[in-house]
Amino acid sequence: MKVTKMAAAALVLAMGASLFAGGSKEKSSGPVSIDLWYGAAVTEAGPPPADWEVLTTLKEKFGIDLLLTALPSSGSDQDQKINAAAAANALPDLFLVERPTWLRLVDQGLVAEVDDMYAKMPNRKAHYNEDSKIFTTVDGKSYGLADPASLVRNEGVLIRKDWLDKLGLKVPVTLDDYMNVMKAFTFNDPDGNGKNDTWGYGAFIEIYSDAEGLGRRMEPIMGAFGMCGTWGMTKAKPGLKVLQPEYFDALTFVKKMCDEKVIDPNWLTYKKDDFRAAWKQGRFGIMREQNAAFAAKNNYAPFDKNFPNGEWIVIDPPKGPKGLQAAGNYSASFRILAVSQKAADAGKKDAIAKLLNWMSDEGPDGGYYTLGWGKEGVNFVKKDGVPTSAGVPDPAKAWDKAENVNLTQLRNMVFYNSGVEIKARYPAYITDVSKKEMSAGKVLLDMQSRPWENALNNTLLPPPNADVKRFLEQGVLEFLTGKRNLTKDNWNAWVAEFKKVGGEAWNNAGVDFAKKNNLLH
Repeated sequence: MKVTKMAAAALVLAMGASLFAGGSKEKSSGPVSIDLWYGAAVTEAGPPPADWEVLTTLKEKFGIDLLLTALPSSGSDQDQKINAAAAANALPDLFLVERPTWLRLVDQGLVAEVDDMYAKMPNRKAHYNEDSKIFTTVDGKSYGLADPASLVRNEGVLIRKDWLDKLGLKVPVTLDDYMNVMKAFTFNDPDGNGKNDTWGYGAFIEIYSDAEGLGRRMEPIMGAFGMCGTWGMTKAKPGLKVLQPEYFDALTFVKKMCDEKVIDPNWLTYKKDDFRAAWKQGRFGIMREQNAAFAAKNNYAPFDKNFPNGEWIVIDPPKGPKGLQAAGNYSASFRILAVSQKAADAGKKDAIAKLLNWMSDEGPDGGYYTLGWGKEGVNFVKKDGVPTSAGVPDPAKAWDKAENVNLTQLRNMVFYNSGVEIKARYPAYITDVSKKEMSAGKVLLDMQSRPWENALNNTLLPPPNADVKRFLEQGVLEFLTGKRNLTKDNWNAWVAEFKKVGGEAWNNAGVDFAKKNNLLH
């Protein structure tokens, strides 16, 4: 009897090892099947071909049989498809999903924890940072793999270095430094034309849901007081920034810029195109601008022609009285890859980790370049380590030809806004007139390295109604234009009125939503 019990125990252990050895249960009868629902990079194009070399490599190298299904292009249709599968307990093993739908699936127990997977995917280390893990964390556990989506922090503070040099000024650091430089740029003829036609700072009103009030172009100034952006997204200080006492201090400094006449007086009427025409015409010497809008070849060409000796450089935003500084607020955007609980129960998590790790392997035997650009030497070649279609043996097979884009339909699963991707998107060039090298990619990396305020998830919060939005936007401008006298008492009275017209209800709704959906950090 003792021998029988030991044999039975050994059998149970063997069965358990088979069940939980990362898909080895399926390997006994063939490859591990992984059903992947992906978001196509080009929705109007078809899926990868049936003889796609990626499928063969995965099967031969890892024993993975990858089954591909493209999700609908519409977000609502994607949600409908996923929700229908969830209702039938038929979710795929691995799938792309929007956060609201994902959160419901987590609550229903249909999505697996993935904390144990991160260490098994060293090639995706650059994909998953603190922000991405916060994005998919519920009650202290990560339930999704959040990959970077669109570029963030792609704007920054630029200053005319040639004007600084001409006037013998140093790069400004503090708000006082900025004010002194703005005055010099306005009143000391930095372009040397003998005319009173330059200003220190240029902007326009560019309002988004994450940048209410004065908009994005004034965020470097507001950021010196911790007041850039619409919402505070920290657990310590959540809520609308306009209701926080520091907002008055920030607005007071902007009012000083207006009173001292160091900001282009047209900033309240400029549209985006007017603003961009103005800096190319040399009207002001400090601005916040987007990397490609500044440095891409066609965008920089007019400035290069007008001012061959002109030079803009990226600098840090100003430091405020408490040492705070931010070029703006940002909310990193992510694509969530979820592992179904059903796949985890079937022991597939290890196989999924192997799949994703190989996809992001940038070595010669990895999948990064293949999924991103196709087959090297056929669909792309490398120039200085950067993939390009220029110079492929048969131009008809270039990766960026419409008929070949199905080869890179899964590139969003491996792209993470790397240096290679940025250089491929923004190649360096020599300007036509000044003959200097420019690169929107280098500018981007510089801008991203500067101080920013992390407002992760702020774009998910509810918007104001039209009356509240109008009251806020008109109110702050009335204080700047002098229609309302900017004193502490007048500001407090306006805030009280703002709360009454719906500002307090909006604030409370946003904070409640953030807490309920685990958005604060």
